[in-house]
Amino acid sequence: MRYDEFLARVRELGEYKSSQEAEQITTSVLEVLATRITPDESEDLAAQLPGPLGDFLLESRPERPETYGTQEFLRRVADRTGARPRTAEWDASAVLATLAGSVSGGELNQVLSQLPSGYAVLFGKPELSG
Repeated sequence: MRYDEFLARVRELGEYKSSQEAEQITTSVLEVLATRITPDESEDLAAQLPGPLGDFLLESRPERPETYGTQEFLRRVADRTGARPRTAEWDASAVLATLAGSVSGGELNQVLSQLPSGYAVLFGKPELSG
């Protein structure tokens, strides 16, 4: 998937008014995601993201990933976008569902394996039980 296609898909899913808004939401969500996965996983994921998105993910990663659940993830997205928590969930889902459709299944599974099961729904995947 090309960069412009990625942003067009985010814009469509998130029902944003412009590509610029979709890009701002995308970079905010990726910035938060980068703090939650390992640096090695950030590298692997970045290699499959189009255009500057991979570079942005790499620039945002900390030395060590933080551990927090979906509510904190959404709060951090809301802080970066200036949105309310419910809107942040919408924003995160638009970006992460697009990401899920643009990387290999193996890579997506690697990312999801580093996150609690509650994150799966943000990627457009049903939560696994048990």
